[in-house]
Amino acid sequence: MALLLGVDTGGTYTDAVLIRDETEVIASAKSLTTRDDLAIGVGGAVRAVLAQSGVAPEAVSMAALSTTLATNALVEGQGGRVALIYIGFAEADLDRHGLREALKGDPALVLAGGHTHAGSEAAPLDVVALEAFLRREGTGVTGFAVAGVFATRNPAHELEAARIIQEMTGAPVTCSHQLSARLNGPKRAVTAVLNARLIGMIDRLIGRAQDKLHDLGIRAPMMVVRGDGALMSAEQARERPIETILSGPAASIVGARWLTGAQNALVSDIGGTTTDVALIRDGRPAIDPAGAQVGGFRTMVEAVAMRTTGLGGDSQVHMNASGLAGGVTLGPRRLVPVALIATEAPEQVHAALDGQLHASTVGEHDGRFVRAVPGGAVAGLGEREAALLARIGTDVQPLGQVLRTRIDQAALARLVDRGLVQMAGVTPSDASHVLGRLESWDREAAVKALTLFARRRAGSGHRLARDAEELARMIIDQLTEQTALTLLESAIAEEAEGFDLPAEQLARHVLLQKGLSGHRGLLALDASVNVDVVGLGASAPSYYPAVGERLRARMILPEHAGVANAIGAVVGRVSMRRTGTVTAPSEGKFRVHLESGPKDFMERDAALAALENALSEEARGAAEAAGADDIQVHVARDVKTAQLEAREVFVEATLTVEASGRPRVARG
Repeated sequence: MALLLGVDTGGTYTDAVLIRDETEVIASAKSLTTRDDLAIGVGGAVRAVLAQSGVAPEAVSMAALSTTLATNALVEGQGGRVALIYIGFAEADLDRHGLREALKGDPALVLAGGHTHAGSEAAPLDVVALEAFLRREGTGVTGFAVAGVFATRNPAHELEAARIIQEMTGAPVTCSHQLSARLNGPKRAVTAVLNARLIGMIDRLIGRAQDKLHDLGIRAPMMVVRGDGALMSAEQARERPIETILSGPAASIVGARWLTGAQNALVSDIGGTTTDVALIRDGRPAIDPAGAQVGGFRTMVEAVAMRTTGLGGDSQVHMNASGLAGGVTLGPRRLVPVALIATEAPEQVHAALDGQLHASTVGEHDGRFVRAVPGGAVAGLGEREAALLARIGTDVQPLGQVLRTRIDQAALARLVDRGLVQMAGVTPSDASHVLGRLESWDREAAVKALTLFARRRAGSGHRLARDAEELARMIIDQLTEQTALTLLESAIAEEAEGFDLPAEQLARHVLLQKGLSGHRGLLALDASVNVDVVGLGASAPSYYPAVGERLRARMILPEHAGVANAIGAVVGRVSMRRTGTVTAPSEGKFRVHLESGPKDFMERDAALAALENALSEEARGAAEAAGADDIQVHVARDVKTAQLEAREVFVEATLTVEASGRPRVARG
């Protein structure tokens, strides 16, 4: 008998599930995610699931972790301070593919060096400039990204730069060629920058999770879910955290398939921070061929084709400031619900809310609170940010008492981006407490916060809502509408035939919206989502029946939907892919581009065989290192040729080798 422990660390909750022999859920539990020390939430969920099942810790055969933290960090713009070493490119290339935006003001060095398309050195690496940059900018950098022109053809300069950086700073280094074998240097650089930004966060999560499992007596190996739903070892995830973006959502798709047996369905997973929508087609989740897109960044990471939107139970509620009608919108930033923060600091929160309710005027920051996150890395903070962080201190404080000037608001935004400060305010979770749909936290605090929010004035001069309950219904209706739009966009984007307009426009088109409402006039208009929708997430039963009605679709809410991510974490397979290229720099010469550098052959078949052997060895070795058993290797070849004077001429070949197997478990 194999007992498999799955853990999912989300923005609000950490879930744990125990599965027997991959066939039966025998226990599941939730615990609040504790951002200042993630191990507390992990330990709480795991202890609860062990107690519920009566299973001894040493009987657990394997543990697997999925997480939305990397996804949430990119959606919310958080992470550590990074530096980019950009080898062989022009300064103008920093503006391509959102690279300068990904840097967010962090330092970058455009450095001489790099290689040609054929893999030969284009210019010597400027070591002197690199060392000077490291002495000047290296302090406070939590991770370096190195991207060289045509590094996938020859990674020598990336590797040499990484060696120098590690010797001089000791900080972790991400080389772009290690994340993707494809061309497109700026896009690889974006991926490397994001990986470097996430390294500290994911390393802390995995390390603390492993420590906590060990403290609880669980000695089983730990796996981590990748963005394509496959498993890798904890050590591999620490080196390549970018591959864990969409980890939680990918695990939810695997979990949805396991729970429902669905062959064709839209899967929508609502968490505290995001809503993730993907399509199961013919029993398998589709992989995005263009690379995962999260938080506005298109990466080169293979992941489930998924639309991730900053919409969840803890999304920030905004009042519509334009127009006369008023109303609210949600997201994309996550806030700590007022009902939740009131359970942690009841005296401070209720005293502040009561004072604001008795005030004669509506304050700009009424119902909002702020607190520092203990243990955050403060290196590289500006003077204003450091002063504001010290003013916030360790207690929960009303936001209006902390912000003294408009300039403070910009400083606060930077502290939130760095993950050093958390904001609390009105969210859909608070609205659900007001309406009695949730009873987890402090309903009285939620009522007070929504009462304050309802006092705000729309463009017409009227109050936004009469009372807390009317505002709560308005917020839940908006959540239904934005979720329905997200599902419509996903369905339209996945249509095989395609349409002439972008999915975002079509989902909001008046004819489609009228069709969903069953318009009857001179025209009879009908529209619906024509596949089942599987609703996942702890709050799915509260919100998703109305979404199914809005889309005129069958909504499936499976048992254990609230822990689908944790289930998917332990029922997946280990899968490692390696990709390489053979080019033809001149007639009769075939060049294999390897990690050790280019190698030439006189025959095409010999070159292809050499590349296949090298990639197979790498993929199989990575799968074994991840703890896979019964490994199977599959090779896909994409050979491009051209006709030249009645002759077929070899142009280029790309080989992809996949080694996969079930995780190795100890059976009791």
